[in-house]
Amino acid sequence: MTGLLHKPNDVVGNRYEVIDYIGEGGMQEVYSARDHLLNRMIALKSPKGASARKRFQRSAVVSAKVNHPNIAKTLDYFDEGDRQYLVEELVEGCNLAEFLRDHVPALDPYSVAMIFHRLAQGLRASHHVNVAHRDMKPSNVMVQGGKDFLNVKITDFGIAKLAEAEIGEAAEGGGDSLTASATALGALPYMAPEMIDDFKSAGKPADVWALGAMTFELLTGKKPFGDGYRAVKAIEAGVLPPLPQEIIGNTQFRNLIGEIMDLVQKCIIKDISLRISSDELASLCSQLCYSDAKRHFGVVSTLDYEKYGFIQPENGLPVFYHRNSTYNMPNLAVGTKVWYSHFPGTPRNRAFPVVAARQRQP
Repeated sequence: MTGLLHKPNDVVGNRYEVIDYIGEGGMQEVYSARDHLLNRMIALKSPKGASARKRFQRSAVVSAKVNHPNIAKTLDYFDEGDRQYLVEELVEGCNLAEFLRDHVPALDPYSVAMIFHRLAQGLRASHHVNVAHRDMKPSNVMVQGGKDFLNVKITDFGIAKLAEAEIGEAAEGGGDSLTASATALGALPYMAPEMIDDFKSAGKPADVWALGAMTFELLTGKKPFGDGYRAVKAIEAGVLPPLPQEIIGNTQFRNLIGEIMDLVQKCIIKDISLRISSDELASLCSQLCYSDAKRHFGVVSTLDYEKYGFIQPENGLPVFYHRNSTYNMPNLAVGTKVWYSHFPGTPRNRAFPVVAARQRQP
């Protein structure tokens, strides 16, 4: 697939050479490019339509205010001819929605706690400079390293502002309009009730709600309020569905799941005066106990007595695991692809936690 606006080797702004087309959202095209002045790779973004261009410079100014390790940094903005360009830190990897789609459909609680904490810190930093994202969703979170999952960074703080008109008009038009708009449809599962009622007046508390909804999805593999127009009633009710038994049944994970869900419940409160702030959320997330050890992909190679066995990693020696160290895997079998961390052990390293990966990965 190629972009409509540029092809490889195009030079814009007298310094940015287009290398490759990354993709597009509802409002913009994104390219990887080389900054010849500073000799570094960057993400080059440009709006696709005239309606988006009107908001692009203002969006760049907004996003440039935010500076945090868990937010993709805005580096530059310029006009060339009748086009506008935003230059952003290039996060090599994929977005979180793509990671869930292509690699791991639901994450273990330790990974979820890490992501929850880091994204809460990013929101706290943005809210401190009075910048609300208003379009928080997995596709607007970049996974640095992609499959290697090194870090997460919120992206498109400024670009999210471009979606305001389309999402706002769709929300005001009700169910048919919401589901007819691709931009609104992608945002809907993470929208706070106040966004559906009056999109333009929604602010920082809506970001917190969205992060709570995203965290539920990471933990369970399911959006808490569903997809499409049917989600509207569930969002307005503001009641989270119960967690399935296969998730809460394992005592190895129960305490951490409970702590995560307690915080998610504080995010999913209809009354914004009672909803937790990003400051409070980041502070409470810092009390979650999790490991940020590197994750690996492998395949269950042996399964003895359905309780323990070995995982064959993509590279290296087999790793021992116990059934109690697996999360949300009722159908564990030889040949199952898994995502896991491992720690020193004798005679083999020990895997913990272990979660099912997509059985066919790109």
